[in-house]
Amino acid sequence: MHRPSTLTELTQLITESAASGRPLRLVGHGTWLEGGAPAAPAAERVHLDVFDSIVEYEPGDLTITVGAATTIAELDAVTAAHRQWCPLAPWGGDAGTVGATIATATTGPYAHAMGAPRDLVLGLECVDGNGKVLRPGGKVVKNVAGFDLTRLMTGAWGSLGAITQVSLRLRALPAVDETWSVAIAGAASTATDAVTALRRSHVPPIACEALEPRIATWLGLSDQAHVLVRIAGNAAYVAAARAAVAALGAAKQHELGAWTIVREAPRAARTPHAMLAPALRELTARVKRTFDPANILNPGIMG
Repeated sequence: MHRPSTLTELTQLITESAASGRPLRLVGHGTWLEGGAPAAPAAERVHLDVFDSIVEYEPGDLTITVGAATTIAELDAVTAAHRQWCPLAPWGGDAGTVGATIATATTGPYAHAMGAPRDLVLGLECVDGNGKVLRPGGKVVKNVAGFDLTRLMTGAWGSLGAITQVSLRLRALPAVDETWSVAIAGAASTATDAVTALRRSHVPPIACEALEPRIATWLGLSDQAHVLVRIAGNAAYVAAARAAVAALGAAKQHELGAWTIVREAPRAARTPHAMLAPALRELTARVKRTFDPANILNPGIMG
């Protein structure tokens, strides 16, 4: 096990590991190590928890740069103090890190309306498999230099580089923010249809999810099909959105914490490389050879 205390120590570790062919397993807080395909059994764990600080926060610019080991909970606490938030809110809850969320491109209930991780990342810092420090992107919205490389690292599952810093775009907290569940008569497919209809309405919610029966019961609801909806904005917008929700069936208001319950519900693991078409697998392999020629960073996860 390795726990580098500085960026320099991390680059030295990766450089030496590449020279010796020693595989490394990158670890943030270790909350979701089996989320993708398992890494090579011989891989030595590299804990990146030293990179957990708030590097730079500009509330006026609605941007923040944090160490990759900063948890989602810590990010939310810092930004909430300025009536701001980052819509990352990944499935799995708030105990995971920003770096892991970006590395796995894990979405959450707000991705449809507020953007996926690739839409929220402005720039990042990482160390590739050659031991080279890369800093694609920027810290402000108008700086888009190197944005493609930023997107490449987002969703690469740590197989191309160890992410150490991430710059994110933020949103202002809405003036009115309400969460409602609505009972849908009929099968689960009807609930899915209701989600589609709400997302396409003239007052779309910022989150809308069909609830599995077990999750509905955790929220104190019957096992009937339900949809959980978060509507936010100014008073007039929320009133119109609330009316659209009520038109679907019997509605019940919930605390915002209902979304935490939904996000923390267990979900099936993803195996990213197995989902790729053969042509994309070859492309992935070529990219891997460019950034990690010795195949030492999270080997096995992306092939």
